[in-house]
Parts: sequence; structure tokens; C-alpha cells
Amino acid sequence: MTVLAASGRVWQRNWLVYRRLWHRSLAFGFLQPILFLTAMGLGLGALIGTDTAAFGGFDYIDWLGPGLLAATGMQTATFESTYPIMNKIMWGRNYEAMLSTPLGIRSIVWGELGWTAFRIGTLAAVFLVVLTLFGIARSPLALLAVPFTVLIGLAFSACLIAFTATQKNDVGFSAIFRFVINPLFLFSGTFFPLSQLPNQVEWVPWLTPLFHGVELVRGSVLGTLDLATAPLHLAYLLAMFGIGAWLAERNLTRRMAG
Repeated sequence: MTVLAASGRVWQRNWLVYRRLWHRSLAFGFLQPILFLTAMGLGLGALIGTDTAAFGGFDYIDWLGPGLLAATGMQTATFESTYPIMNKIMWGRNYEAMLSTPLGIRSIVWGELGWTAFRIGTLAAVFLVVLTLFGIARSPLALLAVPFTVLIGLAFSACLIAFTATQKNDVGFSAIFRFVINPLFLFSGTFFPLSQLPNQVEWVPWLTPLFHGVELVRGSVLGTLDLATAPLHLAYLLAMFGIGAWLAERNLTRRMAG
């Protein structure tokens, strides 16, 4: 059995579990952006007023929406690559059962990444529909926001699977949520321009992965994609994904052999 076919079996297993609640998941995926855009885009945007200079000439809701879409990729990857993966390693021992078949560690890792890509892709497509309904999508390039969001999620998912494979319990997840995911959500250009940060720390978000994802998604949705910096943003996320996938396979191999 090839790695691709074996990975497909892992994806199929996840689908068989998910298909019982897919409608609820997509309904929440549709409702969440509506609530965020209404509360923050319209509500907070009304307080900000009509001064659009800080947001590149766009209203705040238009500027905010693509950032939230990019952040959705990170958050979905976090939910899919922490507790569910630990359950399959420790509590449910699904991976032990899989490894008793012709499946190998590489097939498991790529199957999980493929599943995460599917989950993020469907939610990103729903989110993009909401952005279109709000009149935020300004360019045909907005369709690129879906694969960009998937890439964001895969970069985070690969690294988080690698991390999860090293954990003996779920205590480490609290640290990841509090000191990595939440700060990235708040300080990667999702809610305000980086120019509003003090000069001493304005460069820090450039080192973070979500910032590069936000730039790609926002540029594609608003039609302002910078062709000079887009390759840099893509290279960052692709490198993170590649390194994370390699670490995930290595760490999971060690964990399942231990």
C-alpha cells in the first residue's frame, strides 16, 4: 500500500467519525464569522469612525474580516492537532490499532494533515462566503484566501502534532493556548495595524507565522496582495510546514516505539 493510499485510510477514518456532526460544524463555521463581524466589525468599527487611513483606506470591518479568516486557520489547526491527536496516542490508542495494519507512521501523519486541510478548507470556504455577503471580498483573488488559510493551518498543525507526540498529559496544551495561540491571535495584525505598536516591538510580529498568513489572506481578499512580499510570506509558512511535518513524523515514531 502506497503512503498516499494509506494516508487516505486515516482520512477516511476521521470522516466516518465527523460525518455524524458535519452539519453542526458547518453551521457554527457560518455563525462564528457573522457574530465576529457584527460585534467587532460593525460595533467596534462604529466607534472607530470613518478614519480609514490606518487601514489602508478600507473600513475597519473590511480590514478585520480577512484577518479573522486567517486566524481561523490557526485556531482550527490547534483544535484538531492537540486533544484529538493525544486521544489517538494515549486514551483511545487508535494509533496502536492502525500500526497493527499495513499503515505506518508517515501515513498516519500525512493522513492527519490531510484531514486538517479538509476541515480548514471547508470552514475557510464558508467564511469567504460570509465575507462576500458582507461585501468585504473585493477581488477575484479572494479565492486564493482559501488555500492560503489551509497553508496557515497546515503549518500550525504539523508543529502541534510534533509537540503533542512529546506530551505525557494535556498540561502542556494550556501553555500552548495561553502563551502561543492567544498572543498570536491578538498581536499578528489581525485586529489592528502593526504600525500602532511601539517602534521597539513593531518588528516582532514579522517573526510570527500568523502575521505572514494574515498578510496573504488580507491581500487576496482586498485585492492588495503585494507581489514583492507574498513570496516571503509563502516561504515562511512552507518552511514551517516542512519542518513541522518532519518533526511530527520523527516524534510520533519515537513515541509509538516507546
